[in-house]
Amino acid sequence: MNRNNKVFRSERFKALLAVISCVLFWGFSFVSIKIAIGFFGPMTLGAIRFAIALVLLFFIKRRLGPREKIRARDLPLFAGAGLTGVTFYFFCENNGVSLVTASEASIIIAAIPVITMIAEWAGSRIRGGKEEKPPLTFAILRWAGAAISMIGVVLVARVSFTVSGSGLGYIFMAGACVSWVAYCFLTRPLFCRYSRICIVFWQSLFGFLGFLPFAFFEPLKGLTLSPLVWGHIAFLGICCSALGYWFYAWSLETLGVEVSSVFINFIPVVTAAAGFFILGERLAPLQLAGAALVLAGVYLAMAEPKQT
Repeated sequence: MNRNNKVFRSERFKALLAVISCVLFWGFSFVSIKIAIGFFGPMTLGAIRFAIALVLLFFIKRRLGPREKIRARDLPLFAGAGLTGVTFYFFCENNGVSLVTASEASIIIAAIPVITMIAEWAGSRIRGGKEEKPPLTFAILRWAGAAISMIGVVLVARVSFTVSGSGLGYIFMAGACVSWVAYCFLTRPLFCRYSRICIVFWQSLFGFLGFLPFAFFEPLKGLTLSPLVWGHIAFLGICCSALGYWFYAWSLETLGVEVSSVFINFIPVVTAAAGFFILGERLAPLQLAGAALVLAGVYLAMAEPKQT
C-alpha cells in the first residue's frame, strides 16, 4: 500500500511539473504572438507553428512509440479533439481578442474551469451517475477553487468592469472556452488506448490540417523576417504547441480534466509576471493579491481523497 501511495504521489508530482511548464509556455506566448502576428494572419501563424510542432512530435513519437498505430474507430475522437482544441480554439480566440479588450478576454477564458465542471456534472447526469464520485467535501473544494481562481484572474487582469460593446467578440471568446472544454473531454477516453505522444501527434496533425483552408485566404503581411521573429515563431511551435500540448495531455491523464482546467487561470498571472520582468511593467497590489487567489484556488481544486 505504501508503495502504491509513493507511485501515486510521484506521478502527480510529475504531472504537476508538466502542467506548470505548460502554463509558463502559454503565459509567455502572448509576447511572441504579438510580434509574429505583425507578419502573418492569425490562422497562417497557427498553421506555421503547428507545422513546426509536428516535425518535433514526429521525432519524439518515433523515439517513444514508433510502431503505435491508431484504430479507425478512434479517428473521430482524434479529429474532433484536434479541430476543437487547436483549429477552432485559435480561430475563436484570435478573432475574439481582436474585438474585445485583453481584460475581457482573460475573464471569459477564466470561466473554463467552471464550464468544465458543469460539463462533467451534466455528463454524469446523462450517463445516470453510475461512475464513482468523489466525496462531497472534495467536490465543494474543487468548485470553490475554480471560483476563487476566477476572482484572482479578474484582479490580475485589472478588469474595469466596463463593456466594450462587441457582442461578436464575446461570442468568439465563449466559443474558445467551449472548444477547449470539448477538446479535454474528447481527449480523455483516448488515454486508456494510446500513449500521450501518439495522442498529441495525431491531434496536432488534424489541427494543422484544419488551419490550411483558413490560411489559404489570408494575405501575408510581410516576408522579411528577422532572426528575432523566427525565434518567436520557433518558440510558439516547439514550446507552446509541441511541448505545451504534450505536457497538458500528461496533466489531463494524471490530474484529470477538472483539475487541469483550473491551471489555465495561471496563464494571466504568468503574462503579468512576464510584463514585469521583461517589459518593466509595474504590478499593482491588487494584481499580486489576484495571483495569490489564483494560487489558492488551484491548491483547493487539487484536493484529493487520501489513497489507502
